[in-house]
Amino acid sequence: APIREKRLSREEEIEYLKQKGIAGNWEKAAYSINAGIWGTSIGGKETLAAKEPLPEAAYPTPLSVDAQASEVVCLHFEHGELKGIDQEFFIRPIEAIQALAARAKPYAVGRNMHTGDTIIGIKGRIGFEAAAALITIGAHHTLEKHTLTKWQMYWKDQLASWYGMFLHEAQYFEPVMRQIETFLEQTQAHVSGKAWVKLMPYHFEIQGIESASDLMNSSFGSYGEMNNAWTGEDAKGFIKLFANPLQLYYSVHPDERNL
Repeated sequence: APIREKRLSREEEIEYLKQKGIAGNWEKAAYSINAGIWGTSIGGKETLAAKEPLPEAAYPTPLSVDAQASEVVCLHFEHGELKGIDQEFFIRPIEAIQALAARAKPYAVGRNMHTGDTIIGIKGRIGFEAAAALITIGAHHTLEKHTLTKWQMYWKDQLASWYGMFLHEAQYFEPVMRQIETFLEQTQAHVSGKAWVKLMPYHFEIQGIESASDLMNSSFGSYGEMNNAWTGEDAKGFIKLFANPLQLYYSVHPDERNL
């Protein structure tokens, strides 16, 4: 309450403690570090402006592997949830998240800056270190690209953004959240399989996936190579039909044809 009511800055707080003879790592105290299940957020003087990055020392997890080190981990997903890493499977997804975070920790991956809109209308900038979250999201998204239809992907992205906004603004009990959850859960029915991720110092790479529900079915054709389910004549007919709405529009508005 004193900090809130007196509107003290972090620098003023530290100076006050120094005056009272309280010892501490004041260099580290210059940053607000909040650790959670998914990752850790870091706030400091650099996050109060739009330009400056956080210094290496501000991050709680230092790089602890050789600069050339790397390893590949296999993530197992069942109906959209992370269930296993390599040959180890977990009963609770939270255990898989924690195990992945520990595996990625030596590589210092998952660092970035986030700028978001607060409920009162101002923008906030915060640094974060969230290896398990970013790796899981990246692998899961790649698996979705292979197992969901184009329109499932499109509407899931729209609703996910909306859902995240409601959640961030403490509207979890808004009834529409239950409807969005129903949609999101149903989209995950076939999002099962493996994803391989390569860990390297400060970054990671999604290498590929394997799923029984992979829609990248070579029996229909290979992108840029050949088609098996249609002919060249079918393609020409499709192009003509697909262009009909635009032909109609420009026949009514010929003056816009060359805009």
